Amino acid sequence: MIKIKTPEEIELMRESALVVSKTLGMLASEIKPGANALSLDKLAEEFIREQGAEPGFLGMYDFPNTLNMSPNAQVVHGIPTGDPFKEGDIISVDCGALKNGFYGDHAYTFEVGEVAPETQKLLRVTKESLYLGIREFKTNNRVGDVAYAIQNYCESHGYGVVRELVGHGLGTKLHEGPEMPNYGKRGRGKKFAEGLVVAIEPMINMGTKRIKQLKDGWTILTADGQPSAHFEHNVAIVNGKPELLSTFQYIYEALGIESNEEDEFRQEKIKL
Repeated sequence: MIKIKTPEEIELMRESALVVSKTLGMLASEIKPGANALSLDKLAEEFIREQGAEPGFLGMYDFPNTLNMSPNAQVVHGIPTGDPFKEGDIISVDCGALKNGFYGDHAYTFEVGEVAPETQKLLRVTKESLYLGIREFKTNNRVGDVAYAIQNYCESHGYGVVRELVGHGLGTKLHEGPEMPNYGKRGRGKKFAEGLVVAIEPMINMGTKRIKQLKDGWTILTADGQPSAHFEHNVAIVNGKPELLSTFQYIYEALGIESNEEDEFRQEKIKL
């Protein structure tokens, strides 16, 4: 079901999204060779609770942890383990938080140490496709306009766009309507309206678009074992245009990265 949000509800959702943004920023400097996902998961749970929020994924559909942590060929929904990260790994960290009755939910794929150039390119193109999709999220456009922008850009670089997993509406429930696939045709699908809030999240594979699932019932892998990248933002339509509720700026501050990629989607700069 699609639920349009009031301006007041959107501001509450911004608070929830920023809990997640700050959590990812806290984790950014901890993701390095020798660290492990299970210890970072505990840090994230404590950090989220300290901000007056609840971990959004913990116990949801019986998921056992606070974070989805998906290294290398894992696409999404990876269960944190104690296996140490290695130089050259990449790891998608997907985090959710519930505050004031609303969810925040977004993701970033981190590099562990020095990463191969072809993998760096996969991450760059996937993140660029996210912003191309966000640019199409505005009143009177449709789901297919966002989907086409992401698909066209990623496939032009030879990458596989995952079909079975999609972004989604966001609100008092973690998953609301509409579904937001990363492939489609312009002018197709649900029409966007003022006050709609969604999670846009390209999941892009270096090789085939095909995926498989582990016997744990959660972890999704690329079918050919090649790396996958995942980036996700929470976006509202405000005054007819896309407005970011989440931010990667806490991550960039921790990693010493300068970026203005979010500027066109924000009415005022995030105060770190």
